[in-house]
Amino acid sequence: MSTDLGQKLTQEGSGYGYNYGGYAAGGYGEGGSSTGGSAQRTLHDYLLVLRERVWYVVVVFLVVVSSAAIYTVNQPKIYQSSVTVQIFRRDPTVMQVAQVVDTDIRSAEDLNTQMKIIESARMVQRVADRIKGDDLRAFLLPYGLTPADSAVIPGILGGNRKVALQRLTLVVVISYQHQDRVVAAKVANFFAEEYLNHNLAMRSLESSKAIDDLKATVEEQQKRVERMARELQEYREKTIMVSLDQRKDIVNESLRASNQAAGAAGNVLSAAEVRLNQLKELKAKGGNLTDLAFIANNGLITSLTNQLAGQKITLATLQERYRKGHPKYIEAANAMAQTERELERAVTTAAAQVESDYQNALKNFQQQQQELTKRRQESLDLDRAALEYNNRERELKTNEQILQTIVGRSRETTMTSSISSQNARIVDLAVPSREGSYISPNIPLNLGLGVVGGLGLGLAFAFFVAFLDDRVKSSYDVEGVVGLPLIGIIPQIKKMEQQEKAQVVMNNQDRQVAEAFLTLHSGLRLKEEAKNAKCILTTSTIPGEGKTFCTINLALTFASHGERVVVVDCDLRKPNVHKSLGLENRRGVIDICAGTSTIEQAVLKNVHPNFDVIPTGGRAKNPTQILNSKGFEEMIANLRKSYDRVFVDTPPLAAVSDALIILPLVDGSVFAIFFNKVRRKAAQFSAKKLAEGNVPVFGAVLNGLNLAVSGYYYAQYYDKSYKDYYVTAASRDGEGQER
Repeated sequence: MSTDLGQKLTQEGSGYGYNYGGYAAGGYGEGGSSTGGSAQRTLHDYLLVLRERVWYVVVVFLVVVSSAAIYTVNQPKIYQSSVTVQIFRRDPTVMQVAQVVDTDIRSAEDLNTQMKIIESARMVQRVADRIKGDDLRAFLLPYGLTPADSAVIPGILGGNRKVALQRLTLVVVISYQHQDRVVAAKVANFFAEEYLNHNLAMRSLESSKAIDDLKATVEEQQKRVERMARELQEYREKTIMVSLDQRKDIVNESLRASNQAAGAAGNVLSAAEVRLNQLKELKAKGGNLTDLAFIANNGLITSLTNQLAGQKITLATLQERYRKGHPKYIEAANAMAQTERELERAVTTAAAQVESDYQNALKNFQQQQQELTKRRQESLDLDRAALEYNNRERELKTNEQILQTIVGRSRETTMTSSISSQNARIVDLAVPSREGSYISPNIPLNLGLGVVGGLGLGLAFAFFVAFLDDRVKSSYDVEGVVGLPLIGIIPQIKKMEQQEKAQVVMNNQDRQVAEAFLTLHSGLRLKEEAKNAKCILTTSTIPGEGKTFCTINLALTFASHGERVVVVDCDLRKPNVHKSLGLENRRGVIDICAGTSTIEQAVLKNVHPNFDVIPTGGRAKNPTQILNSKGFEEMIANLRKSYDRVFVDTPPLAAVSDALIILPLVDGSVFAIFFNKVRRKAAQFSAKKLAEGNVPVFGAVLNGLNLAVSGYYYAQYYDKSYKDYYVTAASRDGEGQER
C-alpha cells in the first residue's frame, strides 16, 4: 500500500472510528506515544470522570446547598451603623508656630498610623468604659450576658467593629454591628468621639511634657554659655589677643616684605650663577673670555679692546712703510704688547669680579631665606593662636543662638498648650438603621456561596473518587500511564454466547464490534513493523481481559482478507481457544513439542476459510519447560513457513511469565486491556515487562468498552446512523486489501 493511500485511510479513519476520546490513532501507529510524545489528559477525559460519577456531584451539591439554606434561616439578624470621620491633612493654623505633636498627613504611612490608632485596643477599652446602665444591658442582651460579665465587652467590641478608609480620600468610616440597631449606632459614635478625645489628650500630655523638658534645657544651656564666656576671656588674656587684628597686619606686612626681598635675592643669585657657569665653561674649553657679553661690556676692557685694535692697524701700516727693525715699528710693537698685557689683566679682574658677585649674591639669598622662615613661623604661631580664639568665640556665639532658640520655643509651647485644636472632625454621626434593613444574614450571598461551594465540592469529591479509582478506562490511561499506543477500542458485547463472541467478525451479530476489528486490522496494516510481522503474540495483565477473544477475532479478520492464518493456543495452564471455537482439544502444542504428533496431525484446519487452529492438547504440568524446548521453537519456525500470519495466545503477564518466554520467537505483540477492570500500576508493570523483551509492542487494545458509561465520548463512533456504512466500509476495506 502506498504512502498516499495510507495517509488517506488515516484521514478517513479520523472521522469514522480512528479517533477515540480525543486521541487520534493516526492509522494506529502514526500518533500517540509511539511517536515519542507523552499523552495528555483532554477535556473529554475529565468529562468522562464526571459523567461516570455524576451522582456524587449531585448528592454533595444538594447537601451543601441545604446546609447553607438551614444556616441562613437560623442566623440572627445583625444591624450595622456607621459614623464618618474626616482626618485633616494638617492641623488648623491658629499660630504660626510648630506643634509639639506632628499630626500632619504627608504619606500613606501617616494615614495608616491614624487608622491603627482607631483600631487599637486602647480605643476599644475607652469605648467599653463608656457603655453603662441601660446601654450596657441592651449591649449584652443578645449574648445572654449580664453587667457582671463586663470583662468580655472589649472582645465583643473588637470583633464587631469595622474601620474602612474611603478610596482616594481622607475620610474614615467606623461601623459597628449589633442585633440592636440603636446600640449599633451609639457604639459607632462612641468610637468616633473617643478617637477625637484621644487626640486631644495626647496633645495636652505631650505639650506639658515638652514644656518641662524645655525649661530644664534652658537652664542647662544658660550655664553652658556662661562657662564658655569665662573660658574665652581667660584665653584672650593668656595669649595677649586684645589687639589681634593689628598684630596680624604687622606680621603679614613683615612677611610680605621678607618674601619680596627673598625673591629679589633669588633672582640676583640666579643671574650671578648663570654668569659664573658660563665663565667656567669657557675657561674649560680654553676660549677667549671676551666672547662673554658681561666681560666684553666692561668699560676698561672695552676701552683696551678698542685701543688694541687701533694699535694693530698702526703697526700694520708701519710694517708696510718700514722694516721691523725700524725704531717707529719697534715703538709701536711695544705699545701694542703693553696694551695686550693690560687687557689680559682687566679680563682676569673681571672674571674674578664675576665669582665675587656670585658669592655675595649667595650669602644675601641665604640671609633673606632665614629672615623669611622666621617671619613665616611667626605668622603660623599667630594663626594657631587666632584659630583657637576664633573657635572658642564661634562656639560661644553658637550656644548663645541655641539658648535664644530654646527660650523662644519654650514661650511658644507655653502659649500653644492652652489652645485646643483637632486633626479630625465628625462628618456624619451614626443613626439607627431602618427596621428590617439588616446586613446579616445575606440570603442571596449565602445561597450563592452554597450553590458555588456545593458544585465545587461535588466536583472535587468526584475527582477525588476518580483519583482513588486507578483502573484503566480511558485512552489517557492507556497512552499516558500504561505507556502504549492505543491501536483499537472494542465495544462491550452483551447477551451473546462465548462461541458467538469469539467469531463475531464472521457472524456479524454485533456490527460495532466487527467494525472495531476491521479498524484494528487496518491500523496494524498501516504500521510498518506490524505490516510485515508474521508471528504476533497476544497477552494481557490479568485473566478475563479478553485476550483470547481479541486473538481469535483479529486472526479471523486477517483471514477474511485472504491471508492464511493459524491461531496457536500457548496458554498451557488454562487453555481457552478450543472452548471459544467449540473445538476438540485432543492433540496440540504439547504433543508437537513432545514429538508425539506432527503439526499436520495436530492442526485443526479450515475452522473458517483461511483460518486454522492449534489447541494446547490438554493442560501441561510443566508449561515453562515445554515453551523453552527446542520442539516449540521448531514448531513456530515451521508455522512461519506455512502461514501468512501466526497468532499466539499466551497467559496473562501478571500471573505467569510464559508470554515472556515466547516473546523472542515472535515479531511483535498486542496487549489486551479490559475496560475498567485492571489497575493502572498492574497494567503499567506488565507493559513494561513486555517492552523490555526488545520485541516491538504494536500497541494496546481497550476491550469491553461500556458505552453506558463512556458513550458520551465514543457513542458517536458507533452511532446507529452508521449501521449501513459499517457493512459498506467493511466490504470496501476487504476489496481494498484484495486489490
